[in-house]
This record gives sequence, C-alpha cells and structure tokens, in this order.
Amino acid sequence: MDFAYKPNNMVMMKKKFLPVALAIFSVSVSLSACAQSRGSESEALPLQQNNSVYNKNENEFIRTSTRTGSFETDFTVAAENTVNEVVCIKSYATPRQSNYGGYDPFGMFDFFFGPQERQPQRRQPQQRNSEPVQTGLGSGVILSEDGYIVTNNHVIDGAEKLEVLLNDNSTYEATVVGTDEATDLALIKIDAKGLSPITFGDSEAVKIGEWVLAVGNPFGFNSTVTAGIVSAKARSLSQNSRNGRMGIESFIQTDAALNPGNSGGALVNLKGELIGINSAIYSNTGSYSGFSFAIPTSIVKKVMVDLMQYGTVQRAVLGCSVTELDAKLAKEKDITAVKSGLLVREVNDRSTAMELGLKENDVITAINGVDVQSFPQLVEQLNKYRPGDQISVTYYRNNKKETKTGTLRNTQGSTSITKKGEFADMGCAFMKVSDETKKKLGISAGVSVAGVKNGPFKDAGVKDGFVITEINGQNVNSVDDVERIFNQIMKSDDEDKVMFLVGLYPNGRKYYYAVNLQPE
Repeated sequence: MDFAYKPNNMVMMKKKFLPVALAIFSVSVSLSACAQSRGSESEALPLQQNNSVYNKNENEFIRTSTRTGSFETDFTVAAENTVNEVVCIKSYATPRQSNYGGYDPFGMFDFFFGPQERQPQRRQPQQRNSEPVQTGLGSGVILSEDGYIVTNNHVIDGAEKLEVLLNDNSTYEATVVGTDEATDLALIKIDAKGLSPITFGDSEAVKIGEWVLAVGNPFGFNSTVTAGIVSAKARSLSQNSRNGRMGIESFIQTDAALNPGNSGGALVNLKGELIGINSAIYSNTGSYSGFSFAIPTSIVKKVMVDLMQYGTVQRAVLGCSVTELDAKLAKEKDITAVKSGLLVREVNDRSTAMELGLKENDVITAINGVDVQSFPQLVEQLNKYRPGDQISVTYYRNNKKETKTGTLRNTQGSTSITKKGEFADMGCAFMKVSDETKKKLGISAGVSVAGVKNGPFKDAGVKDGFVITEINGQNVNSVDDVERIFNQIMKSDDEDKVMFLVGLYPNGRKYYYAVNLQPE
C-alpha cells in the first residue's frame, strides 16, 4: 500500500462521520539529536525458519533470546531494554522547483492543516549546486552490532542522504541495502561497531489485550516511549488485498500513541522484544487519534533476510483467487462444516493451488497448521515463505476436511530464487488472461499485467490490466514467453535493452509502450 501523504486522499466514512486519512509519520521539522545512551548486550543467534538455520555470517542481524521482565503494568524493564536500540533517521534531498502550487507537503502546518495562504513571492532562480536539506524524519531499529538497521520504506524513499543519530548522540551517514515498497520496509547500514541490537519476539504469539510499548522519535522528541494494548491482529487498512497485489495487509493494531517521526520505530512486548515495526496511524488530522499499526516481525524477519541475501524480496503465492466466507455465502454454497475461511473462486495454471488439487468452492482454513480466516491472515502466512518452500494447506471440500502438501511458487509459476535485476524484478506480475477477456477484446492469446509497482513497467507508464499481445514483434501467449523474450534481450549485444510492448486495455484501446530494462 502507498503510505505517501496526499492532501486530498481521504477515506470517507458513512454519513455524518468525519473523513479519515492514513497519515505518514515522517514530517519535516528541525530536530534535536537523539539522546543519552544505555548499554544492553546479549548473544546474537541466527534466525531459524522453515526448520533450517540460515548462515550466521549473512543473517546475524536477526537475533532471538529469552529475556525476562515484568508482566504486570511495570514498563520500566521493556523501556530500558529498548530505548538504546531505536535510532533517529533524518532524510535529506536537494531542493527542487515546487510543483505543488504553494503547497509544501513537508511543512509542519501544511502537513496537518492543508495548504496555507502565503504572500506571493518572486521566483528565484534555482541554484545548480544547492546542498541537500532535511526533508523528513523517522525512526529505525538496530538489528546487528555492526550497523544494520530496519526502518520503513517511506522514511527513506527519495532521500539523497540519510543521517542516523544514536542515543549516545553519535551521528553516522547510512547507505541503503535494500527496500521493499510492498511491505513498506527498508534495510540500511551504518559503519559502526559494538551497537546494541534489538531482540526479536514472536508476533504470532501476541494476544489481543496484551500490553505493548512503542519507541520512536515523534515530532523529534528523542527516545519517546508510549504504552498501549494490542487492539486487533491481522488488520487490513485498504482494498489492496483484493486486487491481487502483494502489499502488507496484516498489521498489528494498537492504541499506543504514535505521531509523525515514529515511522520505523519499535513495537515491543513487556520483555522488550520486538514484535512489530510501527508504520501507520489512522487519523483525521495527521496526528494520533486512537489507532496505530505495526508490521509484525513474522514478516519483518523474512523481508530483512531476503534483502540481505538477494537484494530483493522472494515472494511466494498460492495461485488462486479467494473470497472470505460469511454466513450468507456459506448458506448459498451449502457449507455447514465451517463458519469461516477462504472460499476458492478460481485456480491459476502452474500454481501451488493447482498442484494441491484445489478446486472452486473449496474452503481454505489453515496454512501449515495456522488458522487463516481472512485474506490478510493468508497473506501474512505466505509472506513468511519463499518459492520452493513446502507448505501444507488444510481445506474443506463438500464439508469434509482435507490436508495436502505442495511447493510454493512465485508469480511467474517458478520455484527459483531470483536476485535483483532479474526477471522477477520487473515491478509487476504477469497473469493468464481469462477466456472471457480474450473474447471481449477479440484476441486469441495474451498476458495481463497486474500489481504494477516501482520498476521499469511503471516507469514506462504501463498500468494494471494492460494485456500484452506482442513483445519486440513476437507473439505472447504465456508468462514463459515474456520471460523468454526478456532473457533474449538481456543476453543480446545491443546497448539498449528495451521491451517494445503492443497490447490493449480492457476498454479495447490499443497502446504501445517502450520498457527500458536498464534505466539510468
């Protein structure tokens, strides 16, 4: 989902309710440095996932332990275990001519109250060699003693320079290791030693009503700790989960007070263990008004390891469209064995769902023994695994329970692991075109583009729903054809690596695109 602030991007409620907007915590203010230090050391352990232990040298920035702490309402242990593990992140960019017509999206008053009236000013010529200025503030969480830090993608997006301030008042310039827009996570690194890394907790073990603490730098107030409870799990904030995109839609919802500047900070349990990365608030002002949302560590760990090892996130999909089961739908389909789950609508070719033998009207209820009653819960579970991993799926068919095991695949139907710059890094997915769409468009074959995000296809102007019929003069009948042509282009001696697309949108209009595979 897109967390970028837009002045008119309001979610309208029913009559008489105030509009609400999903606000980003990053805000442009002049900030004080992050304050005093506290020592906290414990042994780093490698991450265990899918019954295997990752290479410690590559993944030592993910550590777990068994801290002890108060389980009443004494928050001092959790606070002491955490404040030195959260950092301030300032982003800088070179000033450019504004396209906002007097609206400053990073200005304090504009951010909260909309565009302000300004006296007309004479336009000054832009300086060519102007220095970067601070454009935003966020938080980050230390993952390793040698300087790996996790934060939100929207905290560092568009920054030309990143400055990290530790609690001992030391300052470092950070480099970006990898980003993932879909989960709004980023991995950065500073050149430092002997840092105090956070301890990972189990976000799946968190219970509704459990006390939690949020640690970050709201409005530039360094090392701020706020308390609240977990008010919901697997919370979805938009309709992204219903259009086939891979965005994170399984947040931990809390009532711990968060404000601009908290983005990328830590959500911890009362033992000081990380259970989420704070990412968004639900508000009608841009400031905290009751609800805040964090990305669970079950997803954070997987994304961080992928960015470290491969430079891009390895996404696995089940390969079927589903609808959440409710009482009306259950009655319509004569489903009596279960009251909740995910009703299978359509199964894709070359998919895990097809390998499992899933059929229309089956009801999926669990992945690897973990209950999934909603689409966000399904996405959360799948985000823990990579293509090639084995999973078990429990489902009901004709009111009889079945469990089968299959191999997860990526959106291209492959089990291979990809690295940044390869075919899977196109910034979109390619889907089979339904017979109904082919008939409507008057075509015999084609591949549909879905889930367009940052990448060469988005840069070229391609939008979701575009049906590709030709690439570089060659007919396209399947996803394999797209990958084959891509590989031909990348292996050719031509200096310009370009995909020339021919296709149609669902309204029947024909378009041509030139997709640069090696953007500057």
